[in-house]
Amino acid sequence: MLPIQLFEKVSQQYKAEKPFVLYAFPDDKEITGLFQKDKKSYTFEEEEGSRFIFQPFHSDKESFVIPKSVSEEITIAFEPSAERLSRILSAPNLDEQKFYEDLVKKAGEWIVSKKVHKIVTTRKRTVSLKDVTIEKLLFRLFDLYPSAFRYIWYHPKTGLWCGATPELLLESDGECFKTMALAGTKIPDDFGRVEWTDKEREEQQLVVDDISNKLQNVLSVIKISKTTNHKAGSLVHLRTDISGFIKKGKGSLYSIANSLHPTPAICGTPRSMAQQFITKHEGYDREFYTGFLGFLNEPQKSTRLYVNLRCMKLEGDQAHIFVGGGITQGSVPKSEWLETENKLQTMLRVLQPFL
Repeated sequence: MLPIQLFEKVSQQYKAEKPFVLYAFPDDKEITGLFQKDKKSYTFEEEEGSRFIFQPFHSDKESFVIPKSVSEEITIAFEPSAERLSRILSAPNLDEQKFYEDLVKKAGEWIVSKKVHKIVTTRKRTVSLKDVTIEKLLFRLFDLYPSAFRYIWYHPKTGLWCGATPELLLESDGECFKTMALAGTKIPDDFGRVEWTDKEREEQQLVVDDISNKLQNVLSVIKISKTTNHKAGSLVHLRTDISGFIKKGKGSLYSIANSLHPTPAICGTPRSMAQQFITKHEGYDREFYTGFLGFLNEPQKSTRLYVNLRCMKLEGDQAHIFVGGGITQGSVPKSEWLETENKLQTMLRVLQPFL
């Protein structure tokens, strides 16, 4: 169990409308918290040194940081339980389904007419909550998904967000560098097996090729691993690791992150055409969903940033859960809808006591 002092600290910070973040790296057995001592909104450009960054999907929107220098930092040991993940049933929304399947059809038509390789379409599901407590929310988020990067973020200008993302954007000590290409989504059978289609492998290769091409001028000795299965909660994805050494004079880790973002895994390729479709047709603002976040530590050259997937925004007695999927020429709208329904399960399980 988490100590009551942590819940009290979070509650006090939230009521005072002061920014804070709690996070845990994959497979780590400790949670780190940064509790900002003032209400000021800090930007990346204003602050140097160690800080936690919360970056939106659209690069022209404002990003936020919580600097370590103006925050109280705490670290708490935490041992996840072995709770079995069960499926949470949610009422179907036929209007929502029709809109999303139509969106997938439009993406397919755009791919053919504009000669685009891939477009990532997304949606959000709003669910009503009752008797929400920060204590229960904290515990379930960090307990259910020990292999993911888990976080709870609050800022008076962004609201309260939390998530458990499986996708690393970059990790570096200033010399060695690694990232991953993550695409495809399956529910394994009772024996943990999955079978991937040509469409899913093609989608994965598009992500690998795009990321490795963008890193050609930044890294030397680029290594690309074999593609393997990556388990994230009850889902399995295709994963390829990409690593190398950063060339001297190629900019900060933050600038490299911005050159990668948004990756084909959360936007599409070519990037500019996919972004045009998203802006024109998705019908809502992704905000910080499919942005990136994590602890940036430039002076000591130790940084891990993650893509903000499997996340939600909490507003009063409602939660907005964000999901999506990669569309290529062979995508089937009904199948894409079902994939997003499966992805909803990650945050629905966190919310289960409040539904």
